[in-house]
Amino acid sequence: MRPIPAADAAPRWRRRLRIVGIFAAALTLVASPWWGRALLQQMDFFRVRRVEIEGARYASPDEIVSRLRVDTTASIWDDVSPLEARVKEHAQVRDARIRRKLPGTLVVVVTENPPVALVGTTRGLVVTDAAGQSLPVDPTTIDVDLPVLVRPDTLLLRLLGAVREADPALFSRVSEAGRTARGEIVLVLPEHRILAMPDLTVQRLTDVLPVELDLARRALKVAELDLRFRDQVIARLPSP
Repeated sequence: MRPIPAADAAPRWRRRLRIVGIFAAALTLVASPWWGRALLQQMDFFRVRRVEIEGARYASPDEIVSRLRVDTTASIWDDVSPLEARVKEHAQVRDARIRRKLPGTLVVVVTENPPVALVGTTRGLVVTDAAGQSLPVDPTTIDVDLPVLVRPDTLLLRLLGAVREADPALFSRVSEAGRTARGEIVLVLPEHRILAMPDLTVQRLTDVLPVELDLARRALKVAELDLRFRDQVIARLPSP
């Protein structure tokens, strides 16, 4: 390899030292009173050149970037709280935080409202969160494996949201959720259905797990696990 002539190497080292000096000055000014950040905002070196989105699974990154309304005249040292507020207005977003990555990148960290069900409406199946809010997710373009509810049901949506948070593996097995004519809860799993009272909790629901393990060890298949009776899980065999 041809050695770099001293005349070429010197400018390169000067450029590197200049960049290091700028970063050192930035850190000093950030720690200074309000006028320090004001000075940094005027420097072209810290103009926003890139936006990164983290945590968005269902929300479109392009939609989040468009909500920021940031252009190349903005500085990464500008106040980010208005930007965070704009992102939070997205129906899919529960929370948003923005951090700076020197010299010119804003990183938007998104916490989404997780969908918990596909709910039947006059418009067809709609992706819905635990609060009953319709989410801007198109199940024809985004893969969503969610329980189906024939109609909106606030109690079932809250229950599914709690199950998703506490036991994602169990939640992923629920294909349908509904009610009987008497208001009892019915959860449909691939292996069987679960019948329970309307006050079903996640803790009570997980009582089926050791029963399922025991049935599997004995190679027994059941049609239904009944949780309606206190401190009991009743297994019913399929009809002959």
